[in-house]
Amino acid sequence: MTVSPDSSRSSDRSLDLDMNADRLREECGVFGIFGHPDSAAITALGLHALQHRGQEAAGIVSFDGHRFHSERRLGLVGDHFSKRDVIDRLPGMSAVGHVRYSTTGETLLRNVQPLFAELDPFGLAIGHNGNLTNGLTLRRELVREGAIMQSTTDTEVILHLVARSRKPRFVDRFIDGLRALEGAYSFVGLTNKKLVGARDPLGIRPLVLGTLDGCPILTSETCALDIIGAKYVRDIENGEVIVFDEKGAHSHKPFPPVPPRPCIFEYIYFSRPDSIVGGRPVYEVRKTMGAQLAREAPADADVIVPVPDSGVPAALGFSQQSGIPFDLGIIRNHYVGRTFIEPTQQIRALGVRLKHNANRAVVAGKRIVLVDDSIVRGTTSTKIVQMMRDAGAKEVHFRIASPPITHPDYYGIDTPDRDNLLAATHSLEEMRKFIGADSLAFLSVDGIYRSMGYEGRDPQRPQFTDHCFTGEYPTPLTDNSATAHSPRQLSLLAEAS
Repeated sequence: MTVSPDSSRSSDRSLDLDMNADRLREECGVFGIFGHPDSAAITALGLHALQHRGQEAAGIVSFDGHRFHSERRLGLVGDHFSKRDVIDRLPGMSAVGHVRYSTTGETLLRNVQPLFAELDPFGLAIGHNGNLTNGLTLRRELVREGAIMQSTTDTEVILHLVARSRKPRFVDRFIDGLRALEGAYSFVGLTNKKLVGARDPLGIRPLVLGTLDGCPILTSETCALDIIGAKYVRDIENGEVIVFDEKGAHSHKPFPPVPPRPCIFEYIYFSRPDSIVGGRPVYEVRKTMGAQLAREAPADADVIVPVPDSGVPAALGFSQQSGIPFDLGIIRNHYVGRTFIEPTQQIRALGVRLKHNANRAVVAGKRIVLVDDSIVRGTTSTKIVQMMRDAGAKEVHFRIASPPITHPDYYGIDTPDRDNLLAATHSLEEMRKFIGADSLAFLSVDGIYRSMGYEGRDPQRPQFTDHCFTGEYPTPLTDNSATAHSPRQLSLLAEAS
């Protein structure tokens, strides 16, 4: 789910410290359960496990057999959905939930999901992970035809498309809506009688099926099943629509079959290390990437130091492959909030030190290899390198367990415009000088694919969605091309958050 560009950015977003400004962010996580007496409490626990996919807002909608009940809040899941009285306001045997990170636009309650609409003759609550590359175009067409939009998120488009379908059955109306969409999506929706899930034709965004006490669960990652003791059943297939009702499960394949192309960043960064994505343990994949990086770009050094927490598995793999000891040369403070202090220029200058601190006992006098998963703008990497030098490191070699990010994403990852991507505007040597390292190397594109068990990238039929590295986008980018010179303000209403 993306909030489309609005007339201004949220005041809260402007308080982002530098330490947060140079990381990739996924947008959302979804969760749904059907037929369980503790549906809301289970959904809240599932959202806790998916918190890494979105920290700006969370919501749950339940159905008690007669009415839908909605609780949507700005902030973290634990800040709102750990209270008994909140769960008691969400009665019913079925529920859907959502955690959100918006790429642009305002963080306001009207954009918090699951969104709900009263349609004829049912209600529909829906959450969305991903981004529609024609969402803005569809929105403008719908508004011209009389639709009244209540949010600035592309997720609302699917509600209007379902409402306008003339098909008699819900699933056919839902599929009608999906046929109009381009881009990446995993939807989890709840009606009066059904739980529904859908994954885009290429399977760019993840969605898995599990069971708890015989009740079906749909969610973004397997870690959300683990937290509640649910059993993993299978991944929802690319292009699949699955519906659960009192008669059981019904799978539909409304799109022409194509080879799946899941997002490679789920393995590099977004998914929790303890999740299994597409049958591959994420933790082991990241270690393998680190080992492959050590083969491609060895370094003569005394210690391997991960940039926590994202670089830890890759650094372990690098260490095991190279034989160089692994140690924690950077200690992370997990309790720093984004807005705990007014970000004056002096505080911004401290930036990364509020979140990371050098472990001098490990670093001083050593030749170190810093291992991280990616470089976006390069600002955080620059500060970490300087931190290592200030702590007495003799040499600082930087190794990145993914290829250079040279192109922006339009499928649900918050990447800057291309002009702000360091690798898009600098050569490798210029990047090394920019971050101040003694050497810098990235994992190759083929190295990523070898880490995934392939001989390399198939240029004719790429196995993953990897456009951030290659510039090859797997779907049309209708909004990007059609609105390049159009006003992008979507709402005339300014709200206090």
